[in-house]
Parts: sequence; structure tokens; C-alpha cells
Amino acid sequence: MELNYITFGFFTGLSFILVIGPQNLFVIEQGLKKQFVFFVCFFCSLSDLLLIFVGILLFHYFEKYFTYNINLLLNFFLILFLANFIRLKLKEIFSDNVIEFNNNKINFKTVFFNLIGFTFLNPHVYSDTVFIFGNLTKSFTIFEKINFGIGASISSFLFFYTIGYLSKYFSRYVNNSTIWKYLNIVIIVFMIFLILFILSNMFNFS
Repeated sequence: MELNYITFGFFTGLSFILVIGPQNLFVIEQGLKKQFVFFVCFFCSLSDLLLIFVGILLFHYFEKYFTYNINLLLNFFLILFLANFIRLKLKEIFSDNVIEFNNNKINFKTVFFNLIGFTFLNPHVYSDTVFIFGNLTKSFTIFEKINFGIGASISSFLFFYTIGYLSKYFSRYVNNSTIWKYLNIVIIVFMIFLILFILSNMFNFS
């Protein structure tokens, strides 16, 4: 059972992190430059771990303040958010935009402050880790929450180090928008199943 929640957390975290956002692009850019790759990947992974557990534990300890109607409303907004997320992924799939990277190297101080900005000034980071993960796991037991968080955190470490070092050694593949379109298709499919999972919990489908 614990493994099931770790696996669920892993694929949920992976589906949200597989997005071409400013943080991910910065990791890829540093990989292409072959500059501070390990530190950049570690910073992003550790930040995700901290935010994920803050999100899921925040809902755990404040769960008594949420009535059934509020929980129903939160689930409704969560479904709307996920539906909009799918819409954005579909828009990316049918877009012909090509990723472009700047090859100018920057010093460690600039890299560090850029990481802080891309990680903690991005509102999507908080919507994913606190609103999405926290709301999604609010009915889990504390042990299920921890296992879910472990799985989601593992996906972060795996993802950041993968794109960081793949972009370092195989930049011609990472710098291909076609690959990201196929990844977005996988994300959309998982998000649809996630919406169905939430609906089944809301209406107690057997």
C-alpha cells in the first residue's frame, strides 16, 4: 500500500514538472552551457522537496478547518485548474514555437539568484505544491501523505538531474520541441485520469 502511494506521488509530481517553464528552461540552459549543472539540479530538486511537504502537511494540520462544502468547492476549483492545465498543454502541442538558448556563460552568484527567482517567485510552484498536492492528498492519512511526498520528491530529483545532464551531453535532443510535444501528450492523458480520480472521491463512486 505504501508503495502504491509513492508510485502515485511519483507520477503525479512528474506530470506537473514536465512543463517547459522558466525554471526548467534555466536548468536546460545551464546544462547546455555545462556550467554549475549539479548545483542547479540539486537546488531545484531540494526546493521542490521542501515545497511539496509544506503543501501536503499544511493541509493535514489545518484539515479540521475545512468543512465538506469547502472541500467540495476546493475539489471543483482543482478540477477547473487541471482542465485549464490540459488546455495549455494542448495549446503547446499545436504550437510551432522553438526553444532558443543563450550561450553566454554567467557567474555562480548570478546563477544562484536566478535559481531563487525562477523557483520561489513563480506562482505556479505554489499552486502545484500547496494547492494541487495539498488538496489532492487532504483525505490521505499522514503516512499516505508522506509516501506521496516521497514519490513526488523522487520525481523532482530524477527529472532535474535528467534534463540537466541530458542537455549537457545530448543537447541536440533536448533542444527539440517535438520531444516536448510527445511528453505533453503523456501529461494530458495522466491529467485526465487524475480528474477522474478526484471525481470518484467527490461522489464516492465504487
